[in-house]
Amino acid sequence: MTSTNNNSTDLVNIRDLLPEDIPILPLVIRPIFPNILTPIAFTGEDFLQAIKDAEEHYNGFIGLVFVKDIDDNDYFNSTLYDVGTVVKINKVTSISQDSVQAIVFGVERFKKKKVVPGNSRLCWKVKYNRETTDSSVELKAYMLAIMTSLKEIFEVNPILKEELKLLVSQASYDHPSIFIDFVSSMLKAEAKDLQELLEEFSIVNRSQRLLTMLKKELEISQLQAKISKQIEDKVSKQQKEYFLREQLKLIKQELGLEKDEKSAVIDKIVDKINHIHLSPEAEKIVDEQLEKLSLLDQGSPEYHVARTYIESIVELPWGVFSKDRLDIKKAKTILDRITMVLKI
Repeated sequence: MTSTNNNSTDLVNIRDLLPEDIPILPLVIRPIFPNILTPIAFTGEDFLQAIKDAEEHYNGFIGLVFVKDIDDNDYFNSTLYDVGTVVKINKVTSISQDSVQAIVFGVERFKKKKVVPGNSRLCWKVKYNRETTDSSVELKAYMLAIMTSLKEIFEVNPILKEELKLLVSQASYDHPSIFIDFVSSMLKAEAKDLQELLEEFSIVNRSQRLLTMLKKELEISQLQAKISKQIEDKVSKQQKEYFLREQLKLIKQELGLEKDEKSAVIDKIVDKINHIHLSPEAEKIVDEQLEKLSLLDQGSPEYHVARTYIESIVELPWGVFSKDRLDIKKAKTILDRITMVLKI
Protein backbone atom coordinates (compact mmCIF):
# COMPACT_ATOMS: atom_id res chain seq x y z
CA MET A 1 0.00 0.00 0.00
CA THR A 2 1.64 3.26 -1.07
CA SER A 3 0.45 6.85 -1.28
CA THR A 4 -0.47 8.33 -4.64
CA ASN A 5 1.58 11.29 -5.93
CA ASN A 6 -0.35 14.22 -7.34
CA ASN A 7 1.77 16.44 -9.58
CA SER A 8 -0.87 19.16 -9.58
CA THR A 9 0.03 20.05 -5.99
CA ASP A 10 3.71 20.72 -6.73
CA LEU A 11 3.16 24.49 -7.01
CA VAL A 12 0.76 24.71 -4.08
CA ASN A 13 1.83 25.32 -0.49
CA ILE A 14 1.20 22.07 1.34
CA ARG A 15 -0.33 23.96 4.27
CA ASP A 16 -3.04 25.37 1.96
CA LEU A 17 -4.28 21.82 1.36
CA LEU A 18 -4.84 20.93 5.01
CA PRO A 19 -8.42 19.68 5.60
CA GLU A 20 -10.48 20.92 8.53
CA ASP A 21 -11.59 17.38 9.36
CA ILE A 22 -8.91 14.69 9.65
CA PRO A 23 -8.62 11.09 10.86
CA ILE A 24 -6.75 10.80 14.15
CA LEU A 25 -4.25 8.17 15.29
CA PRO A 26 -3.08 7.89 18.94
CA LEU A 27 0.65 7.89 19.69
CA VAL A 28 1.80 5.96 22.77
CA ILE A 29 5.56 6.61 22.93
CA ARG A 30 6.15 10.32 22.33
CA PRO A 31 4.60 13.16 20.32
CA ILE A 32 5.65 14.02 16.77
CA PHE A 33 6.83 17.53 15.89
CA PRO A 34 6.19 19.49 12.67
CA ASN A 35 8.91 19.87 10.04
CA ILE A 36 10.32 16.39 10.79
CA LEU A 37 10.38 13.35 8.49
CA THR A 38 9.71 10.33 10.68
CA PRO A 39 9.16 6.57 10.20
CA ILE A 40 6.37 5.15 12.37
CA ALA A 41 5.06 1.59 12.64
CA PHE A 42 1.34 0.94 13.08
CA THR A 43 -0.34 -2.34 13.95
CA GLY A 44 -4.04 -3.17 13.99
CA GLU A 45 -7.07 -2.98 11.72
CA ASP A 46 -8.19 0.44 13.00
CA PHE A 47 -4.76 1.97 12.35
CA LEU A 48 -4.55 0.53 8.84
CA GLN A 49 -8.08 1.70 8.05
CA ALA A 50 -7.25 5.24 9.18
CA ILE A 51 -4.13 5.35 7.00
CA LYS A 52 -6.08 4.05 4.00
CA ASP A 53 -8.81 6.61 4.66
CA ALA A 54 -6.24 9.41 4.85
CA GLU A 55 -4.72 8.43 1.49
CA GLU A 56 -8.04 8.06 -0.29
CA HIS A 57 -10.04 10.99 1.12
CA TYR A 58 -7.67 13.45 2.82
CA ASN A 59 -4.77 13.82 0.33
CA GLY A 60 -2.58 11.71 2.62
CA PHE A 61 -3.05 13.96 5.66
CA ILE A 62 -3.62 12.41 9.08
CA GLY A 63 -3.43 13.69 12.66
CA LEU A 64 -1.10 12.14 15.24
CA VAL A 65 -1.95 12.84 18.88
CA PHE A 66 -0.08 11.72 21.98
CA VAL A 67 -1.94 9.64 24.57
CA LYS A 68 -2.57 11.22 27.98
CA ASP A 69 -4.13 8.19 29.72
CA ILE A 70 -3.60 4.97 27.80
CA ASP A 71 -6.09 2.14 27.41
CA ASP A 72 -3.90 -0.90 26.78
CA ASN A 73 -6.83 -2.95 25.53
CA ASP A 74 -7.91 -0.38 22.92
CA TYR A 75 -5.67 2.56 22.09
CA PHE A 76 -8.56 4.41 20.42
CA ASN A 77 -10.39 4.49 23.77
CA SER A 78 -7.41 6.23 25.41
CA THR A 79 -7.67 9.83 26.58
CA LEU A 80 -5.74 12.02 24.13
CA TYR A 81 -4.24 15.49 24.43
CA ASP A 82 -6.07 18.22 22.51
CA VAL A 83 -2.97 19.31 20.57
CA GLY A 84 -1.28 17.15 17.96
CA THR A 85 0.56 17.31 14.63
CA VAL A 86 -0.94 16.81 11.21
CA VAL A 87 1.42 14.81 8.99
CA LYS A 88 1.62 14.04 5.29
CA ILE A 89 2.00 10.35 4.49
CA ASN A 90 4.90 10.03 2.04
CA LYS A 91 5.13 6.26 1.83
CA VAL A 92 3.54 3.21 3.41
CA THR A 93 5.21 -0.21 3.42
CA SER A 94 3.57 -3.42 4.60
CA ILE A 95 5.47 -5.23 7.35
CA SER A 96 2.98 -8.02 7.96
CA GLN A 97 -0.69 -8.74 7.42
CA ASP A 98 -1.78 -6.27 10.10
CA SER A 99 1.31 -4.00 10.37
CA VAL A 100 2.75 -1.22 8.22
CA GLN A 101 5.56 1.31 8.43
CA ALA A 102 4.68 4.80 7.31
CA ILE A 103 7.13 7.57 6.41
CA VAL A 104 5.42 10.79 7.45
CA PHE A 105 6.35 14.46 7.36
CA GLY A 106 5.10 16.72 10.14
CA VAL A 107 3.29 19.70 8.62
CA GLU A 108 1.55 21.77 11.29
CA ARG A 109 0.36 21.86 14.88
CA PHE A 110 -3.38 21.68 15.44
CA LYS A 111 -5.88 21.87 18.28
CA LYS A 112 -9.00 19.79 18.59
CA LYS A 113 -12.29 21.61 18.07
CA LYS A 114 -14.64 18.63 18.27
CA VAL A 115 -15.10 14.98 17.34
CA VAL A 116 -16.77 14.45 13.96
CA PRO A 117 -18.03 11.35 12.14
CA GLY A 118 -15.88 9.77 9.43
CA ASN A 119 -14.74 6.55 7.79
CA SER A 120 -11.99 6.11 10.39
CA ARG A 121 -12.44 5.05 14.00
CA LEU A 122 -11.68 8.59 15.22
CA CYS A 123 -11.98 11.92 13.35
CA TRP A 124 -11.61 15.49 14.61
CA LYS A 125 -12.44 18.93 13.35
CA VAL A 126 -9.28 20.90 14.09
CA LYS A 127 -7.83 24.38 14.11
CA TYR A 128 -4.29 24.73 12.74
CA ASN A 129 -1.54 26.85 14.19
CA ARG A 130 -0.26 28.86 11.23
CA GLU A 131 3.38 29.73 11.92
CA THR A 132 4.32 33.30 11.10
CA THR A 133 7.76 34.74 10.47
CA ASP A 134 9.19 36.30 13.61
CA SER A 135 12.43 38.27 13.37
CA SER A 136 12.28 39.95 16.77
CA VAL A 137 15.45 40.64 18.72
CA GLU A 138 14.12 38.51 21.58
CA LEU A 139 13.71 35.49 19.32
CA LYS A 140 17.20 35.93 17.89
CA ALA A 141 18.59 36.07 21.42
CA TYR A 142 16.84 32.81 22.28
CA MET A 143 18.12 31.18 19.08
CA LEU A 144 21.68 32.18 19.97
CA ALA A 145 21.26 30.87 23.53
CA ILE A 146 19.84 27.59 22.22
CA MET A 147 22.80 27.08 19.88
CA THR A 148 25.22 27.88 22.72
CA SER A 149 23.53 25.30 24.96
CA LEU A 150 23.69 22.72 22.17
CA LYS A 151 27.42 23.25 21.76
CA GLU A 152 27.88 22.75 25.51
CA ILE A 153 25.90 19.52 25.32
CA PHE A 154 28.04 18.38 22.37
CA GLU A 155 31.12 18.47 24.60
CA VAL A 156 29.69 15.89 27.02
CA ASN A 157 27.18 13.97 24.87
CA PRO A 158 28.72 12.64 21.63
CA ILE A 159 25.46 10.93 20.59
CA LEU A 160 23.53 14.20 20.38
CA LYS A 161 26.54 15.83 18.76
CA GLU A 162 26.32 13.63 15.68
CA GLU A 163 22.56 14.16 15.42
CA LEU A 164 22.58 17.94 15.73
CA LYS A 165 26.01 19.08 14.52
CA LEU A 166 24.87 19.54 10.91
CA LEU A 167 21.69 21.29 12.00
CA VAL A 168 23.55 23.84 14.12
CA SER A 169 25.92 24.63 11.26
CA GLN A 170 22.95 25.32 8.98
CA ALA A 171 20.75 27.11 11.52
CA SER A 172 19.04 30.16 10.08
CA TYR A 173 17.18 33.00 11.72
CA ASP A 174 14.87 33.01 8.68
CA HIS A 175 13.22 29.72 9.74
CA PRO A 176 13.44 29.59 13.55
CA SER A 177 10.35 27.39 13.92
CA ILE A 178 11.93 24.63 11.80
CA PHE A 179 15.14 24.78 13.82
CA ILE A 180 13.30 24.73 17.15
CA ASP A 181 11.08 21.81 16.15
CA PHE A 182 14.05 19.81 14.92
CA VAL A 183 15.96 20.34 18.16
CA SER A 184 12.83 19.48 20.14
CA SER A 185 12.44 16.19 18.30
CA MET A 186 16.01 15.21 19.23
CA LEU A 187 15.60 15.77 22.97
CA LYS A 188 15.68 12.76 25.30
CA ALA A 189 13.18 14.44 27.64
CA GLU A 190 10.04 12.95 29.16
CA ALA A 191 7.18 12.55 26.69
CA LYS A 192 4.85 14.81 28.71
CA ASP A 193 7.49 17.58 28.65
CA LEU A 194 7.76 17.24 24.88
CA GLN A 195 3.97 17.44 24.65
CA GLU A 196 4.02 20.72 26.58
CA LEU A 197 6.59 21.99 24.11
CA LEU A 198 4.37 20.95 21.21
CA GLU A 199 1.38 22.74 22.76
CA GLU A 200 3.24 26.06 22.95
CA PHE A 201 1.96 27.94 19.88
CA SER A 202 3.97 31.12 20.54
CA ILE A 203 7.39 30.63 18.97
CA VAL A 204 9.06 32.95 21.50
CA ASN A 205 7.53 31.09 24.44
CA ARG A 206 8.45 27.81 22.74
CA SER A 207 12.05 28.97 22.43
CA GLN A 208 12.12 29.88 26.11
CA ARG A 209 10.71 26.50 27.14
CA LEU A 210 13.14 24.68 24.83
CA LEU A 211 16.09 26.58 26.30
CA THR A 212 15.02 25.54 29.82
CA MET A 213 14.81 21.91 28.72
CA LEU A 214 18.24 22.12 27.09
CA LYS A 215 19.73 23.43 30.34
CA LYS A 216 18.24 20.44 32.13
CA GLU A 217 19.57 18.12 29.41
CA LEU A 218 23.02 19.68 29.86
CA GLU A 219 22.94 19.09 33.64
CA ILE A 220 21.95 15.45 33.13
CA SER A 221 24.63 14.94 30.47
CA GLN A 222 27.29 16.49 32.72
CA LEU A 223 26.22 14.29 35.64
CA GLN A 224 26.29 11.17 33.43
CA ALA A 225 29.74 12.11 32.16
CA LYS A 226 30.97 12.65 35.74
CA ILE A 227 29.62 9.28 36.90
CA SER A 228 31.08 7.50 33.87
CA LYS A 229 34.47 9.13 34.51
CA GLN A 230 34.44 8.09 38.18
CA ILE A 231 33.56 4.51 37.30
CA GLU A 232 36.18 4.42 34.55
CA ASP A 233 38.85 5.79 36.91
CA LYS A 234 37.90 3.30 39.63
CA VAL A 235 37.96 0.34 37.23
CA SER A 236 41.24 1.50 35.70
CA LYS A 237 42.82 1.86 39.16
CA GLN A 238 41.64 -1.61 40.22
CA GLN A 239 42.89 -3.15 36.99
CA LYS A 240 46.24 -1.41 37.34
CA GLU A 241 46.62 -2.59 40.95
CA TYR A 242 45.67 -6.15 39.97
CA PHE A 243 48.20 -6.32 37.15
CA LEU A 244 50.93 -4.81 39.34
CA ARG A 245 50.25 -7.34 42.10
CA GLU A 246 50.36 -10.21 39.61
CA GLN A 247 53.58 -8.92 38.09
CA LEU A 248 55.16 -8.53 41.55
CA LYS A 249 54.09 -12.06 42.47
CA LEU A 250 55.64 -13.51 39.30
CA ILE A 251 58.88 -11.57 39.83
CA LYS A 252 59.19 -12.85 43.40
CA GLN A 253 58.52 -16.40 42.26
CA GLU A 254 61.15 -16.11 39.53
CA LEU A 255 63.68 -14.85 42.07
CA GLY A 256 62.73 -17.57 44.54
CA LEU A 257 61.58 -14.99 47.06
CA GLU A 258 57.99 -16.13 47.23
CA LYS A 259 55.97 -19.24 46.62
CA ASP A 260 52.44 -19.21 45.35
CA GLU A 261 49.79 -19.01 48.06
CA LYS A 262 48.65 -22.65 47.85
CA SER A 263 52.19 -24.01 48.13
CA ALA A 264 52.85 -21.72 51.09
CA VAL A 265 49.68 -22.95 52.84
CA ILE A 266 50.60 -26.62 52.31
CA ASP A 267 54.19 -26.07 53.46
CA LYS A 268 52.93 -24.38 56.63
CA ILE A 269 50.60 -27.30 57.39
CA VAL A 270 53.35 -29.85 56.73
CA ASP A 271 55.68 -27.93 59.06
CA LYS A 272 53.10 -28.11 61.86
CA ILE A 273 52.60 -31.85 61.25
CA ASN A 274 56.34 -32.41 61.64
CA HIS A 275 56.18 -30.94 65.14
CA ILE A 276 53.26 -32.99 66.45
CA HIS A 277 52.58 -36.69 67.00
CA LEU A 278 49.49 -37.70 65.05
CA SER A 279 47.75 -40.99 65.65
CA PRO A 280 47.92 -43.44 62.71
CA GLU A 281 44.26 -42.79 61.89
CA ALA A 282 44.70 -38.99 61.97
CA GLU A 283 47.90 -39.18 59.94
CA LYS A 284 46.12 -41.16 57.22
CA ILE A 285 43.29 -38.65 57.04
CA VAL A 286 45.69 -35.67 56.93
CA ASP A 287 47.72 -37.21 54.12
CA GLU A 288 44.56 -37.77 52.06
CA GLN A 289 43.37 -34.22 52.63
CA LEU A 290 46.79 -32.75 51.77
CA GLU A 291 46.80 -34.61 48.47
CA LYS A 292 43.28 -33.39 47.78
CA LEU A 293 44.27 -29.83 48.71
CA SER A 294 47.19 -29.85 46.25
CA LEU A 295 44.86 -30.78 43.39
CA LEU A 296 42.02 -28.34 44.10
CA ASP A 297 41.76 -24.81 42.71
CA GLN A 298 42.13 -22.07 45.32
CA GLY A 299 38.90 -20.44 44.24
CA SER A 300 36.76 -23.56 44.72
CA PRO A 301 34.61 -24.08 47.84
CA GLU A 302 36.10 -27.60 48.27
CA TYR A 303 39.59 -26.10 48.64
CA HIS A 304 38.54 -23.94 51.57
CA VAL A 305 36.64 -26.82 53.22
CA ALA A 306 39.66 -29.17 52.93
CA ARG A 307 42.07 -26.48 54.19
CA THR A 308 39.89 -25.67 57.23
CA TYR A 309 39.52 -29.39 58.02
CA ILE A 310 43.26 -30.06 57.96
CA GLU A 311 44.14 -26.92 59.93
CA SER A 312 41.56 -27.88 62.58
CA ILE A 313 43.12 -31.35 62.92
CA VAL A 314 46.73 -30.17 63.23
CA GLU A 315 45.80 -27.49 65.78
CA LEU A 316 44.72 -30.19 68.26
CA PRO A 317 47.27 -30.96 71.04
CA TRP A 318 48.47 -34.30 69.63
CA GLY A 319 50.92 -36.09 72.00
CA VAL A 320 50.78 -33.32 74.61
CA PHE A 321 50.10 -34.51 78.16
CA SER A 322 49.89 -32.70 81.51
CA LYS A 323 50.91 -34.03 84.94
CA ASP A 324 48.23 -35.76 86.99
CA ARG A 325 47.35 -33.50 89.92
CA LEU A 326 44.76 -35.79 91.55
CA ASP A 327 45.20 -36.10 95.40
CA ILE A 328 43.65 -39.50 96.22
CA LYS A 329 43.56 -38.95 99.99
CA LYS A 330 41.92 -35.58 99.67
CA ALA A 331 39.45 -36.92 97.15
CA LYS A 332 38.59 -39.82 99.53
CA THR A 333 37.95 -37.41 102.37
CA ILE A 334 35.60 -35.33 100.23
CA LEU A 335 33.79 -38.47 99.06
CA ASP A 336 33.30 -39.63 102.67
CA ARG A 337 31.78 -36.30 103.65
CA ILE A 338 29.39 -36.45 100.70
CA THR A 339 28.35 -39.96 101.71
CA MET A 340 27.63 -38.84 105.29
CA VAL A 341 25.51 -35.94 104.09
CA LEU A 342 23.50 -38.26 101.88
CA LYS A 343 22.86 -40.64 104.81
CA ILE A 344 21.56 -37.80 106.93
